[in-house]
Formats: sequence, C-alpha cells, structure tokens
Amino acid sequence: MGQEFQIKSANLEAKIRELLPSQGGFGAGVDLSASTQIIPIVDLTESAEGSNLRSDLQRAFSLDTATTFAVNNSTGTIISNTGYFRILGTCFINGSGASSISLTDGVTTKTLLSFAGGTGFTDNYPVDLTVFVDAGHSVTGTSSSTSTSLTLVSRQIATIDGILVNP
Repeated sequence: MGQEFQIKSANLEAKIRELLPSQGGFGAGVDLSASTQIIPIVDLTESAEGSNLRSDLQRAFSLDTATTFAVNNSTGTIISNTGYFRILGTCFINGSGASSISLTDGVTTKTLLSFAGGTGFTDNYPVDLTVFVDAGHSVTGTSSSTSTSLTLVSRQIATIDGILVNP
C-alpha cells in the first residue's frame, strides 16, 4: 500500500470548489490528500459519447456513407445538410484556371480553400477538410475553367448536435 500525504493548498481547494460546486467546497476536517499508490484509470469518454470507435476510425469512409462530387468549369453544392463533415479529394489545375471550396449562407461566402494556376502550370493539390454546416448554410466547390477540376468525397462525421455518425 502507498503512503498518504495531506495537501494544504488554497489554489487546489479553490479549483475543486469551481469544478465541483455540488461538493460545496471543503468543510471542517476535510483535507485534500495524495497517495503514492498507483491506481489505473479507464477512459470511457468514447463510449459515453455514443461511439466505441477511435476518432481516426470514426472518420473513415464507407460505401454507404461516402458521397462523391466532381466540379469542372462550374459551381456545385458539395454539402447542404447540417452537421460536421469530412471532405477529402484533389484539385487539379492545368494552366491559368482556379478552383475554390467555400462555405455560404446564400448572402455571405467565406472561402475555405483556394487554388490558382498560371501559364504552363500543372499540379494536383490534396484536399482534406472538416467543416461544420449550420442550418441554411452549404459548402460549394467552384472551378473557373475546363482546365481545373475538383474531385471530392464527403461524409457526415457528426450531427449538428455533435452526436457521432459511424461509417
């Protein structure tokens, strides 16, 4: 068995009163203590949040959850549902075209990613975004010419309330 130590710290006591108001602070004869005994801690956060998958696995794509998009010489809506989404793909530019991915409410537009080329320019750019789409908002992709394109896949990873959506 480990050794027990009394801890006298006004800062620690104040923090406990702040974090645990239902405990009513410290009454007479109650002290903080520490021990040299090792006690294992089991983190049940993922299960309590409704997911038993690690967060990296929870963001995986599946045949049923993946939605693909291709935008070439136009503007297209990538996501119009509410929630948290992952967008993965590439932007191809050959020449002086440009492409972008934006978040809009129909009045205000904010560009999340923008790619531009130039004469004699050819390149592929990776796209990996996690976005929150509120009610009335959408994510759009724009390609300014036939020499630029966005090839994307999206998947909802959580509802608007933050409830995880497994693949």
